[in-house]
Parts: sequence; C-alpha cells; structure tokens
Amino acid sequence: MAKRCYYETLAVERTASEIDIKTAFRKQAMQCHPDRNPGDKTAEIRFKEINEAYEVLKDPDKRAAYDRFGHAAFEHGMGGAAAGFGADFATTFSDIFDDLFGMSARRGRGSGRERGADLRYNMEIALQEAFTGKTAQIRIPTSVTCEACSGSGAKSGTKPKACPMCGGQGKVRHAQGFFTLERTCPNCQGRGQVIDSPCASCAGSGRVTRERTLSVNIPPGVEDGTRIRLAGEGEAGVRGGPAGDLYIFLSIGAHPFFQREGADLHCRVPVSMVTATIGGEFEVPTIDGGQTRVKVPEGTQSGRRFRLPGKGMPVLRSRQSGDMYVQVVVETPQNLTKKQRELLAEFDRLSSSETHPESAGFFGKVKEFLDGLAGGGHATSA
Repeated sequence: MAKRCYYETLAVERTASEIDIKTAFRKQAMQCHPDRNPGDKTAEIRFKEINEAYEVLKDPDKRAAYDRFGHAAFEHGMGGAAAGFGADFATTFSDIFDDLFGMSARRGRGSGRERGADLRYNMEIALQEAFTGKTAQIRIPTSVTCEACSGSGAKSGTKPKACPMCGGQGKVRHAQGFFTLERTCPNCQGRGQVIDSPCASCAGSGRVTRERTLSVNIPPGVEDGTRIRLAGEGEAGVRGGPAGDLYIFLSIGAHPFFQREGADLHCRVPVSMVTATIGGEFEVPTIDGGQTRVKVPEGTQSGRRFRLPGKGMPVLRSRQSGDMYVQVVVETPQNLTKKQRELLAEFDRLSSSETHPESAGFFGKVKEFLDGLAGGGHATSA
C-alpha cells in the first residue's frame, strides 16, 4: 500500500514553518499516543506514521529531498526516519510527556538556578482606609540572596561544577523499548550543577532567611479579598535564580455603622415614632468623616430607605463613587409613664382607617377571608 504524504499525515501545508510542523506533530502525537489509547492498534500505527513524517519534515535537508523526490528519496536508506529516532526526537518526545503526564525535564536546563517561591501576606485594613487608600509598611521573614557567596551556594574562592552524572543537563535519558525517556537527574536534582565546597552561611542554597520591611500602596476603593502583587518580592531564587512574587491579600474589618455592598454603603438609623409620624430630620455621618442631613417626610414607615448619591465608596481605579443608603427603623416607645399611656390610648381611640391605612387594609382582608371560610362551611340540600 502506498505511503501517505507526510504533509497530509501531520495535517499541514507544504509551506508550513518548522514551528507549525512541530506544533502539529505534538498535537497529533498526544491524541494517538499508545498510553492514551491502550490496546488500540490503529492508534499505534497512526502514532508511528506521525513520528516517521515528523522525523523527515523537521530536518531541512531531508525535507528538501522529500519535496523533490517524495518517498523515493528514502527507499534505499533514509538515515534515521524509518530506522529509528534521533536525539532531537527524544527532546521533542520529552516535551510531549511533559504535556501528557506533567513530567517536566526542563527545570534548570543545566543552569542550577531555580525561581524562588511566591509568598502570601494577609493584611486587614479598616473601611475608612479602604475609602481613602493608604501606604502601609509590612515586615516579612523571607529568603534573600546570600551575600557571602553572592547566591552561588559555593564557598568563597570556589564555584559550582557540572554534574558528572548528567553532564550539566539536569536530566538523564533512559531507553525503554520503543521509547527514550528523560527524567530529572537524581544526583543534582535537575540543577545540572553540584557543589563540592558549599558556602557556610547558606549551606549551599545560595540564600538565607532575613526579615524585610516593604512598602505597600493600597489604592482607594479596594474590596475585601483584593490581591496586590509585588513582583520579585517573594523568596530569593536558589543559587542566583529569579525571586518569586509577594501577594498581599486584603480583608476589610467590620465597621460599627456602615455595611458595604460593592461600592455602596448601607446604614440603619432608628427614629422616634413621633418623627416618623409628623416628619422631621436627622444627621448621619459619612465615610469621608463628614455629616449629612436626612429629611424624614410625614408618615414615613419603618424600613424606608433614603439614597444619598455619591456618598458611598470610590470605585477602584476610576473617578466614580457608589451611593449611601439610609434605612430608617421606627422605634416603639418603651417605659411609658401613666400620662403617656393615657395619651396614646386617647390617640388610638380617635384613630381611624385613614390614620393606619396599612393595618386597616390588612385586617379587612383577614375578615373577608374568615367570612368566606365560614360561609363555605354550610351544607346545602339537593
């Protein structure tokens, strides 16, 4: 049976770049890999075809010969495509294993340097501080570059040397049947370097623990759970590697007067029964430290809300602000004197349905409901 065109096998155009060919190879190899398709002979055959096509098209000389003569260019010995897999294929295949199984063989790449860990710092601020913003000073214990060895991990006057087991690559190869696998070098743990005389100050890690003071800028309008990233302020990298990042997680403390919902603020204000009945006004504090006056119209019911535009929290990284909502709660009088009781009783005697329209309407509906039940309970003769 005639061989399928290598370009069709990888599903690429003849004008495809080397990157396009490699990307197509990795995508298809992952799809039909035998470990993902156990017992599937079709997938196994397809996998071999993909490898053969890639082995030719990834090599500029072999690709040029194939473009000119087709499969006939390799019928009398191709020098690698049909006979086996070269070192470059092993590297690409290792990348596929990274994608499939998370087996990264790329850590270090022989440099011995590793990125430092990211750090988390929890900070609580007051609601007023979230309104105005602030610059805070924090102290954190973290790993910093060792000054004695300048982060190399080696004793002064010496330096790390290439790992003899992996030759400085940080990984070793292992042939197993059809595959050539790569794994982290057990001698240098993937760093590619070993230290014969470690630094006494850092024990060869290239970093030491110190307490640092950092300045954190908190912008106005931050919300509970906001995360602030300080790039490069995490732990120092191993043996001169790049530092990690520091993440500040903010929480907003409870306020005795305001409750926050996004950029809006809410508060509850008790008012007397007389103020709610005949009308009046009161003053409430605002988050910016000022005060504002709220007018209560005659006949205000408990639970009514009044909106104060622009008196809420600032919206993060904008010039907008939320609103403030004041909810009035009508307070029922307590500890009345005899005279006060008599006056309230006289007021109740003089009241009508127009004085208490909601209660009059509610109890009117209750009476209709009960009358309906009583009327429906009598049996009628046929």
